[in-house]
Amino acid sequence: MTLFLDVSPVGGGVGVFMAVAFFLVLLAAAFIAFKMLKKSVKMAVRVVIVVVILAIAVTGSLSFYMLAKSKPTRPTPARNSR
Repeated sequence: MTLFLDVSPVGGGVGVFMAVAFFLVLLAAAFIAFKMLKKSVKMAVRVVIVVVILAIAVTGSLSFYMLAKSKPTRPTPARNSR
């Protein structure tokens, strides 16, 4: 019975969805921040803020994808040496 409950069959798909959703949400936040800071801050500062937000989005998306993709380690069965 524990063999069937060992690994979730939809883990990879959910992880990819979470990674894409996380990236798109932070991409929208970067776009909104870029537009809101249009008149109050110089272009270089706006670009730095957007790059920081996008870097967080990429690393977060990759971590969601890697955590969902990884499989739990299973102990290897003992083999008889003859």
